[in-house]
Amino acid sequence: MLSERHTEWSDPLNLILWRHADAEDGAPDMDRRLTEKGIRQAKLMAAWLHARLPRPLRVLVSPAARARQTADALEIEYSILRELAPGADAARLLAAAGWPLEGDNVLIVGHQPTLGSAASLLIAGEETPLSIKKGAIFWIARRDRDARTENVVRAVLPPDLIKV
Repeated sequence: MLSERHTEWSDPLNLILWRHADAEDGAPDMDRRLTEKGIRQAKLMAAWLHARLPRPLRVLVSPAARARQTADALEIEYSILRELAPGADAARLLAAAGWPLEGDNVLIVGHQPTLGSAASLLIAGEETPLSIKKGAIFWIARRDRDARTENVVRAVLPPDLIKV
């Protein structure tokens, strides 16, 4: 389960966007599963996240098989939301997550280009092309500073930079 070693990362509100790991080609798209490389990527990222995840945390996952397999590597409970399926709209993704309105820390396991669009919307204020590598995370914290609220990039990390 989650470690208590996360305190240095705790912010009032965190959103972690995790792109599914490497998946096989083919159709139907929703049934594509992780490759062996993807399974390794998911396990590496899950181990890194376990030591840092804020609590309480809601984990929301696309119904696509590759996203569910990626989330399974965390070995914690999650909810599947069809609003996070491939082709989702960034604004709808954020609305489905209730972030930041519900005041929860949220981890979303989903797809490109939606995750990149959501990240750019939160950081730049508009949807611009932003690519997130397979298996990588984009961690955004929402904080109050000098009587204003701002979104801050906490981490952008692909699995190939994680050392075990």
